[in-house]
Amino acid sequence: QVQLVESGGGLVQPGGSLRLSCKASGITSDYYAMGWFRQVEGKEREGVACVSSENGSGNYADFVKGRAFISIDESGTTVDLDMNNLNSEDTGVYYCAIALGFFHTLEENEYDYWGQGTQVTVSS
Repeated sequence: QVQLVESGGGLVQPGGSLRLSCKASGITSDYYAMGWFRQVEGKEREGVACVSSENGSGNYADFVKGRAFISIDESGTTVDLDMNNLNSEDTGVYYCAIALGFFHTLEENEYDYWGQGTQVTVSS
């Protein structure tokens, strides 16, 4: 059973930055994708970014390209999402998830395990 624990959410001023971290345990797959999703008010949950355990390469949703960077540590168990130039539309609950046996995917239904989520609020 894989467990994912997110941290790093909170209140951020418009134009500010934050780092979200996700610590995984119990991974037994040889390769996997770890991703960040978000659910903003009034919208369905959407993929933000994902990273491959194979080579650390990232894939990003269009709305964060150029202002986000996702990374995975050498152990393959901690994923960080750095976001900058945040605005009110980035307010929401951010979830970490893992897709076992995938290289890259931002398809929600391909993810097997999810964290509890962490609230990000962008407001002055």
